[in-house]
Amino acid sequence: MSQATQQTPGRSATAEKKSAAALSVTAAACMAVFKLVVGLLSGSLGLLSDAAHSGIDLVGSTLTLFSVRVSDKPADEDHPYGHAKIENLSAFIETFLMLASALWITVQAIIRIFFRPVELHYSFWPLLVLAISMVVDFSRSRHLKTVAVRYQSEALAADAFHFASDIWASAAVFIGFGVAWIGWVLNIPWLRFADSVAAIVVSALIFYFGLRLALRTVGALTDSVSPETRRHVLHELQHTEGVLDVDQARMRRAGAKYFADFTLSLPRQLTFQKVEDLVRDATAAVHRVLPGADVVIHTIPRSTMAESIFDQIRAVASRNNVTLHDISVQSIGGRLRVEQHLEVNENLSLQQAHSFVRRIEDEIRQDLPQVAEVLTHIENEPATIENPQILERNRRVEDRLRRAAAEFPAILDIHEVVTGRVGDKLQVSCHCTLPDDMPMQQVHEIITGLEDHLKLKAPEISRVLIHPEPATDNRH
Repeated sequence: MSQATQQTPGRSATAEKKSAAALSVTAAACMAVFKLVVGLLSGSLGLLSDAAHSGIDLVGSTLTLFSVRVSDKPADEDHPYGHAKIENLSAFIETFLMLASALWITVQAIIRIFFRPVELHYSFWPLLVLAISMVVDFSRSRHLKTVAVRYQSEALAADAFHFASDIWASAAVFIGFGVAWIGWVLNIPWLRFADSVAAIVVSALIFYFGLRLALRTVGALTDSVSPETRRHVLHELQHTEGVLDVDQARMRRAGAKYFADFTLSLPRQLTFQKVEDLVRDATAAVHRVLPGADVVIHTIPRSTMAESIFDQIRAVASRNNVTLHDISVQSIGGRLRVEQHLEVNENLSLQQAHSFVRRIEDEIRQDLPQVAEVLTHIENEPATIENPQILERNRRVEDRLRRAAAEFPAILDIHEVVTGRVGDKLQVSCHCTLPDDMPMQQVHEIITGLEDHLKLKAPEISRVLIHPEPATDNRH
């Protein structure tokens, strides 16, 4: 059901674009035929030039209809970015046709004015056809522009440009033919050139609209993006919490869809999960500017001025894919000494583990010149899953645990005591209730002290795990 919901808008958009393009073909064909017939009967170069313009519109509208049929096809092996670029290519071809027609009309007008005048046959038919043409062009232009803006269709936008230019062209021809007719009626010879002048005006309008369209289509075909859009996207990315900088930003457009590729600098101490969350936030930031864009984000870990020495030490460990804990940094005589616990695979030999740890210590001293000495306590990281045998409730162990806890006044309660055995080793876990506002440093000291105290009273216990809880969360 979800899939159908997502597909329906695509089919609706394609159908509406095809319908708009098909109506444009019909309108352009009708207007071109009417203008050509009346232009030939009247001998009006203005009307013939307008007919040529409508003929170009017919060719362009046919290209548009073809392009919108192809552009919405999904991406395939040969077109991994889809087929939307065909709309930009269609618009470019229409631009070429418009500029060529403007040149032809201008040449014909100059010939009629200076070399071979043509006698016009005046009637109301040319004016009626031109008036109808302007009404049709206005209606089609508005509809095409609405659909083009709604679906960001370059091909439909080009068609809308054509019909908009037809309105002004038809108006110029209307005025030129009317002025020439008045000159014929009043016997003013020089006014007969008004029709040819109108044709030149039409060609200038076609050239103007064609040039505007050319700038847009060439920009789309060469993957240009407006500086304003780029600045807006970068602003959103740079203000995404956690992003240090945007190292690289590449965007391109194919039809209505944008493809965006960014490289972001992120704090290197972030976890993979946090990086994933941040990438999702950055993608959402891009979509606020470019809805529906295909966004790819690469991340680069960077150090920051806000990193503490502990963060920098952990960064070295993360780079080597090992876990550090209980890091202690001491200042002795103005030089720093680092003590740390590092977990290595339990299947390594001592020599292998020592060489591995020595390399990490050297990296720490290299990254942090202020560190004079690094002392590492090597621990084994279990390579197998333990299968402890849960023992029955051991009151002797519980009593020793509670007596040990009594030595620490801050401990409010001990509960959920579980005793288990792995091989010949005894293990104990429990929950310990402490005051809500106790600092974590003091919590750690109390928990560590309790573990040590219990092992001293019960040497048979090999491992103790104590989970601290705030008093408000104690339900026992």
